[in-house]
Amino acid sequence: MIANFYPNPLVVQRLQAGPLSVHIDIFAQQLFDEGYALWTVKYSVRLLADLTTWMQEQGLTITDLAELPVQTFFQHRYQLRRPHRDDQAMLKKLLAYLRTVGIIAAPVKAIADPACASIVQAFQQFLIYQRNLAPSTIHYYLHTVVCFLNQRFGTQSPNLDTLCAQDVTGFMLQQARRYSAGQTQLIATALRSFFRFLLQQALITTNLAQCVPTPARRRLSTLPTYINADDVEHLLHCVDQKTPEGRRNYAILQLLARLGLRAAEVVALTLNDLDWEAGEIIVHGKGRRCDRLPLPYEVGQAIANYLRDGRPSCSTRCVFVRHRAPQRGFVNGEAVGTIVRRALMRAGLNPAHKGAHLLRHSLATRLLRNGASLAEIGELLRHRDLNTTQIYAKVDESALRGLALPWPGGEV
Repeated sequence: MIANFYPNPLVVQRLQAGPLSVHIDIFAQQLFDEGYALWTVKYSVRLLADLTTWMQEQGLTITDLAELPVQTFFQHRYQLRRPHRDDQAMLKKLLAYLRTVGIIAAPVKAIADPACASIVQAFQQFLIYQRNLAPSTIHYYLHTVVCFLNQRFGTQSPNLDTLCAQDVTGFMLQQARRYSAGQTQLIATALRSFFRFLLQQALITTNLAQCVPTPARRRLSTLPTYINADDVEHLLHCVDQKTPEGRRNYAILQLLARLGLRAAEVVALTLNDLDWEAGEIIVHGKGRRCDRLPLPYEVGQAIANYLRDGRPSCSTRCVFVRHRAPQRGFVNGEAVGTIVRRALMRAGLNPAHKGAHLLRHSLATRLLRNGASLAEIGELLRHRDLNTTQIYAKVDESALRGLALPWPGGEV
């Protein structure tokens, strides 16, 4: 198998004789299946041949392989060869593969102290089995707790009995200077959950959840950022659909502009969510909520064109995949936001907000001005609470004009 990627018999002999011999075939095939160019796979095989030779010279086994030996290998290698841009990435992928199959241990966690790590691990189990939160929410909560514990205790073993209200408010003030009001509210929610957990486990005696300040975030205090219907059509028209990547981006923009999907909902779409016979699409929204929405002809046609003539051949079931290796689904909604920003730039549009939510707001505003009710808009956008939809009433100029009182001294 190795000979298919690197026919040089000397290189093949070095690989087969080294400590990585059992895994090279599978790893090289994995790179090829993920869409890496043949040249990249060949270079990676040659890099691994150099690594396995160096490991033999150092007397290292495969279980000794971790970040520190790899960096030492690079120091040795770069005395003889020039650095290559793919070196670090390929070795990281090799380490990730070896961890997946259980050959080497997972990397050291951000919390080095065992006592602190055990607290975070116990909190994670609490969130999974008692709170039943979504994985993304759990990840965010744990990240917040790690930041708090690192700031308060640093590298010292945590003494939770010494925590006080000043520690909590000091941390929150620091976060409020760095993040928006909405983001700070999420941080506050994560901390309250953590302190309730500590109190429930009798790890603290004071209910510090009551000491977490509530960031001021006044509802309906801002206007939703949107672009008018003509600009939306211009945005879609400016997408180059002659390339596979352009067909993918056009289908994504159609979902955002016609159905008001969130960026994360676009990322979560799988091939199983497309019901072509019924003309419907299953959307995985917030709070693990699933909704079936009608699939408009224009949106369905854009997705079909991408699946037929643009989507790379790969094993993932995600509808939208990367066109650069590794060919897999997007990690999160940031990639969708980047697609929107680049499309706006190409169309010559410069709204105040350039994220994926811009098209969701634009759809709601257009529907409102065309006579749709707030209840109908909330149903399309899948709002659980009608109060969430009320912000769009602020951009209904025709309805608001009738509420304006006559200006003193003006015409009646």
